[in-house]
Amino acid sequence: ARTVELQSPDQRNVITLSVEGGAAAYTVLRDGRQVIAKSPLGILLQRGNPSGTAIGAEGLMLVDAQTRSGVESFVRPVGKLTQVNEAFREAILTLSASSGQVRRLKIVARAFDDGVAFRYVIPKQPGVGSLSIIDEQTAFIFPRDYDCWGLNIGRLDSSFEGEHDPIRASLIRPSHSYQAPLVCKTGSASFAISESDVENYPGAFYRGLGSGEIGVRVNLSPRKDNPPGARQSLSAARIDASNGFRTPWRLIMLGDKEGELIESHLVDVLAAPSRIGEAGWIKPGLSAWDWWNGNSFALPPEYRSSGPNAGTNTATYKHYIDFAAELGLDYVLIDEGWSVGSSIEPNAQADVTRAKSEVDIAELIRHARSKGVGIWLWLQWQQLDRQLDEALATYARWGVKGIKVDFMDRNDQQMVDYYHRLLSAAARNRLMVNLHGAFPPNGLARTYPNYVTQEGVLGAEYNKWSRRVTARHNVNLAFTRGLLGPMDYTPGGFRHSTPAEFPSKQRFHEPYVMTTRGAALAMYLVYASPVQMVSDTPAAYRTPDGGWQPGVDFIRTVPASWNETRFVSGALDDHVVIARRSGDSWYIGGMTDRARKVTIKLDFLGTGRWSATRWQDGDTISTLDVDRTTVSSTSRLSLDMADNGGGVIVLRPAGSSN
Repeated sequence: ARTVELQSPDQRNVITLSVEGGAAAYTVLRDGRQVIAKSPLGILLQRGNPSGTAIGAEGLMLVDAQTRSGVESFVRPVGKLTQVNEAFREAILTLSASSGQVRRLKIVARAFDDGVAFRYVIPKQPGVGSLSIIDEQTAFIFPRDYDCWGLNIGRLDSSFEGEHDPIRASLIRPSHSYQAPLVCKTGSASFAISESDVENYPGAFYRGLGSGEIGVRVNLSPRKDNPPGARQSLSAARIDASNGFRTPWRLIMLGDKEGELIESHLVDVLAAPSRIGEAGWIKPGLSAWDWWNGNSFALPPEYRSSGPNAGTNTATYKHYIDFAAELGLDYVLIDEGWSVGSSIEPNAQADVTRAKSEVDIAELIRHARSKGVGIWLWLQWQQLDRQLDEALATYARWGVKGIKVDFMDRNDQQMVDYYHRLLSAAARNRLMVNLHGAFPPNGLARTYPNYVTQEGVLGAEYNKWSRRVTARHNVNLAFTRGLLGPMDYTPGGFRHSTPAEFPSKQRFHEPYVMTTRGAALAMYLVYASPVQMVSDTPAAYRTPDGGWQPGVDFIRTVPASWNETRFVSGALDDHVVIARRSGDSWYIGGMTDRARKVTIKLDFLGTGRWSATRWQDGDTISTLDVDRTTVSSTSRLSLDMADNGGGVIVLRPAGSSN
């Protein structure tokens, strides 16, 4: 047979692979309706032709097709879901070419209840060793003009931060560079295009087809060591295929509506299994943090040994440690400026194994340990890379819990290799990792569970210098960037402004946010991150009389890792409500652009009575209405959210001591 049809276990998703006229292609259907029209498959190799030569350009033939059923089952130490059991059906097609350097190519496809995926495999074969891959022929042709949302970053080297704007699929141009995920609605279904299990290969962008058809195609980031003046796509990956080679998975999440994609864990399911062994040392939690608020506040009198104002010094970080301990936070993150020569630039004179004289790291770690608080350290990636093994061993000896590595700003093959090397080395030293200036998640958090969170998002820092962090943007992140994996948005801003008043209040130090106190709390639920920041100054969480600000009681107890995640309601450009379970308690968070009241069914609760505590937007942008009631699984609760607002609900079994 020249065509192989693969159905998901629930039979709703179908991926069909075909070989006709010497070319391979695929289609995707959901409930019998075409989502992806017949689209080309293939890999372009460098063979002296600037445009490349496709594997099997002289003609492909299907010589074998095998199918099987299976289940991906694994436990995540941290994340939005603890126990993963994902059934799938798989097809492996073996193709032959009558001539060319690569005579055998396999296409592996899988169909899941929440999507489909495929990848290319170059099996071990005579005469095949080093290969230079220019690009893929992989395309996603749309049978109709879909409504889509995506981040057109516009370049191949960036911090992967921006708005996921709406666009008609027919307006996506060959000059565009959309990063994952590209989310689209068909009218009867929603889907998101992304990738997983990227290793020894570049990350992908997505651009228009340029053929008059509607859709996108894969565009691989070029290597940084291409000769000067060469075509941008001269070489994307240089690989050794002498023992075989696998490309990343190209995946399409599928659901009836975009909110259902929030529950999908397809990116992790398709990733390589954990490589780090025992993972009990990986601990989720919330962290106090200095950089966002700017360390420009007056220190309390008892911490003024280094001067009256906060700064990068021992006294200031003792203040953060004591604040974290009192609030019940697990960590303090010491950001840029703590080490010798620390800067955002490479700086060959920097020494990341020594703290500058104003920062007594040994004393800070001792003090933090006495308070039950762990320390994280910030690093510029090139400065760290020069001393990688020595530095990580040093941090482990000091008792550091994790590192935040910044400013990679690329997803080419060499940078992907760096991620694997860094995460593996960090795991050997039992260090958790948070990457900033990072490409979108692609499953590495499963392969290296110590990779607990990452940036690659236009987050709260943009309040410091722009008006881009709108309530609508914040809602859309749940349906776009949030689909792929953990997101270090850095919530916790407790200085609030209306959008109209924001220009007069905007500042780099102790910044304001354009959303309500209710939305500030909801971010800890809507944005999944096993290590979450509490980003404002310690004083911002205090009232003038020294008590806690409204909502701090919620932050003190909210988990950072979850056993289960459920989409409750919402839509792109509108609002979102998500429920997450930790142990026997449920947490519900909602955010909205415009004021609305959302009614929530509680049918996901177990039997018996449940105590419900609700924090909703109050009379002003910085106040909350808090109430408590008792409910059951047949009850309904409303969440009343103001303009640019939000709210949270915590449900615990009645009589629980938590």
